[in-house]
Amino acid sequence: KSPFPVLGEGAPGQSHHSLILPGSPFPAKANDPKVQRAARLAIYKYNNSSNDIFLFKESRINKATIQIVKGVKYRLNVDICRTVCRKRIPHPNLDRCDFQKNKMLRKKFTCDFEVWFIPWQQKTQILVMFCH
Repeated sequence: KSPFPVLGEGAPGQSHHSLILPGSPFPAKANDPKVQRAARLAIYKYNNSSNDIFLFKESRINKATIQIVKGVKYRLNVDICRTVCRKRIPHPNLDRCDFQKNKMLRKKFTCDFEVWFIPWQQKTQILVMFCH
Protein backbone atom coordinates (compact mmCIF):
# COMPACT_ATOMS: atom_id res chain seq x y z
CA LYS A 1 0.00 0.00 0.00
CA SER A 2 1.27 3.44 -0.95
CA PRO A 3 2.19 5.81 1.92
CA PHE A 4 0.37 8.58 0.04
CA PRO A 5 -3.43 8.70 0.03
CA VAL A 6 -5.04 8.18 -3.35
CA LEU A 7 -7.82 10.51 -4.46
CA GLY A 8 -11.00 9.46 -2.70
CA GLU A 9 -9.13 7.27 -0.21
CA GLY A 10 -7.73 9.67 2.41
CA ALA A 11 -6.13 8.83 5.70
CA PRO A 12 -8.41 7.86 8.59
CA GLY A 13 -10.12 10.90 10.04
CA GLN A 14 -9.32 13.12 7.05
CA SER A 15 -11.94 14.77 4.92
CA HIS A 16 -11.66 14.57 1.16
CA HIS A 17 -10.53 18.22 1.19
CA SER A 18 -7.22 17.37 2.90
CA LEU A 19 -6.03 14.80 0.38
CA ILE A 20 -2.54 15.05 -1.05
CA LEU A 21 -2.65 15.70 -4.76
CA PRO A 22 0.22 14.63 -7.04
CA GLY A 23 2.86 17.36 -7.19
CA SER A 24 1.47 19.16 -4.12
CA PRO A 25 3.65 19.75 -1.06
CA PHE A 26 2.82 17.53 1.90
CA PRO A 27 3.92 17.76 5.54
CA ALA A 28 6.99 15.86 6.69
CA LYS A 29 8.23 14.98 10.16
CA ALA A 30 11.18 16.95 11.52
CA ASN A 31 12.84 13.72 12.66
CA ASP A 32 12.73 12.16 9.17
CA PRO A 33 16.39 11.47 8.26
CA LYS A 34 15.84 12.86 4.73
CA VAL A 35 14.44 16.11 6.16
CA GLN A 36 17.41 16.32 8.55
CA ARG A 37 19.83 15.71 5.67
CA ALA A 38 18.20 18.47 3.62
CA ALA A 39 18.42 20.86 6.58
CA ARG A 40 22.08 20.03 7.13
CA LEU A 41 22.93 20.62 3.46
CA ALA A 42 21.22 24.02 3.60
CA ILE A 43 23.16 24.89 6.75
CA TYR A 44 26.46 23.94 5.09
CA LYS A 45 25.57 26.39 2.32
CA TYR A 46 24.64 29.02 4.93
CA ASN A 47 27.97 28.53 6.72
CA ASN A 48 29.89 28.78 3.44
CA SER A 49 28.21 32.07 2.56
CA SER A 50 28.17 33.77 5.98
CA ASN A 51 30.91 36.07 7.27
CA ASP A 52 30.62 34.74 10.82
CA ILE A 53 33.81 33.21 12.25
CA PHE A 54 31.74 30.49 13.94
CA LEU A 55 29.73 27.72 12.33
CA PHE A 56 25.98 27.42 12.80
CA LYS A 57 23.89 24.28 13.00
CA GLU A 58 20.23 23.45 13.27
CA SER A 59 18.73 23.62 16.75
CA ARG A 60 15.16 22.87 15.67
CA ILE A 61 13.27 22.06 12.50
CA ASN A 62 9.99 23.96 12.99
CA LYS A 63 8.23 22.91 9.79
CA ALA A 64 9.00 20.73 6.79
CA THR A 65 7.17 19.91 3.59
CA ILE A 66 8.13 17.64 0.73
CA GLN A 67 7.12 18.07 -2.88
CA ILE A 68 7.77 15.52 -5.61
CA VAL A 69 8.62 17.62 -8.66
CA LYS A 70 11.37 16.52 -11.09
CA GLY A 71 13.12 15.23 -8.01
CA VAL A 72 12.31 15.98 -4.39
CA LYS A 73 11.93 19.52 -3.04
CA TYR A 74 12.11 20.15 0.71
CA ARG A 75 10.78 23.40 2.15
CA LEU A 76 12.08 23.90 5.66
CA ASN A 77 11.71 26.40 8.46
CA VAL A 78 14.67 25.88 10.77
CA ASP A 79 16.12 27.56 13.85
CA ILE A 80 19.90 27.70 13.59
CA CYS A 81 22.30 28.64 16.38
CA ARG A 82 25.95 29.57 16.55
CA THR A 83 28.27 26.79 17.69
CA VAL A 84 31.64 26.88 19.45
CA CYS A 85 33.33 25.59 16.27
CA ARG A 86 35.27 28.16 14.28
CA LYS A 87 35.25 28.13 10.51
CA ARG A 88 38.25 26.44 9.01
CA ILE A 89 38.97 24.29 6.02
CA PRO A 90 37.88 21.57 6.12
CA HIS A 91 34.83 22.33 8.26
CA PRO A 92 34.57 20.17 11.37
CA ASN A 93 31.70 17.69 11.65
CA LEU A 94 28.76 19.78 12.89
CA ASP A 95 27.56 16.85 15.02
CA ARG A 96 30.65 17.41 17.17
CA CYS A 97 30.05 21.15 17.52
CA ASP A 98 28.24 22.19 20.68
CA PHE A 99 26.06 25.28 20.72
CA GLN A 100 27.70 28.46 21.95
CA LYS A 101 27.53 28.71 25.75
CA ASN A 102 29.00 32.19 26.11
CA LYS A 103 26.03 34.59 26.36
CA MET A 104 27.94 37.30 24.50
CA LEU A 105 28.56 34.97 21.54
CA ARG A 106 25.18 33.24 21.29
CA LYS A 107 23.24 33.94 18.14
CA LYS A 108 20.07 32.41 16.72
CA PHE A 109 18.32 32.83 13.38
CA THR A 110 15.15 31.38 11.93
CA CYS A 111 15.70 30.32 8.32
CA ASP A 112 13.54 29.34 5.40
CA PHE A 113 15.34 26.91 3.13
CA GLU A 114 14.28 25.21 -0.07
CA VAL A 115 16.43 22.22 -1.01
CA TRP A 116 15.97 20.38 -4.30
CA PHE A 117 17.40 16.89 -4.86
CA ILE A 118 17.54 15.51 -8.40
CA PRO A 119 18.93 12.02 -7.69
CA TRP A 120 19.30 10.76 -11.26
CA GLN A 121 21.57 13.75 -11.99
CA GLN A 122 23.38 13.51 -8.62
CA LYS A 123 22.40 17.15 -8.21
CA THR A 124 21.37 19.15 -5.15
CA GLN A 125 20.42 22.82 -5.22
CA ILE A 126 19.62 25.22 -2.42
CA LEU A 127 16.94 27.34 -4.10
CA VAL A 128 15.99 29.51 -1.12
CA MET A 129 18.07 30.56 1.89
CA PHE A 130 16.49 33.35 3.90
CA CYS A 131 17.55 33.80 7.54
CA HIS A 132 16.39 36.47 9.96
